[in-house]
Amino acid sequence: MVSRREVLRLGAVTALSLPVLAACTTPEPPPPPDPLAALAKTARADAAAAEAIAASDPTLAAQASEIAAARTEHAEALQGEVDRERPPTSSSAPAPPDPAAPADPVTALTTALTAAEQEAAALVETLPRHRAGLVGSVAAGCAALREVLA
Repeated sequence: MVSRREVLRLGAVTALSLPVLAACTTPEPPPPPDPLAALAKTARADAAAAEAIAASDPTLAAQASEIAAARTEHAEALQGEVDRERPPTSSSAPAPPDPAAPADPVTALTTALTAAEQEAAALVETLPRHRAGLVGSVAAGCAALREVLA
């Protein structure tokens, strides 16, 4: 028969060894990067490119300003979903670098919108429904914005 004192001693040894065992386990790996974060970054870059076109070409200022506003909305919506899914740990995000001005900014913006549309459309199938709707809207929006420049 086991005495009460032995049970208490065994309980104390077990309680003391649990933190050691917990320290020996490997931590869970961090989740992969959120694919919507890349889409938000691209949207911010497209908005900056459109703003540059609006500032440099008065004949395209109205269209480019609309594109900049729409892509800024895309970036904010996508970043909002990223932050909802994975709350940020830091309050400051690094500023994106200023891209070099392309030789033909309108063609570069059209190409960027096409790439953003294709990237978003390809991602839709891999996302849960609540995120797929947002990303599908961004893809459709990019296709429509491309027509604004045409």
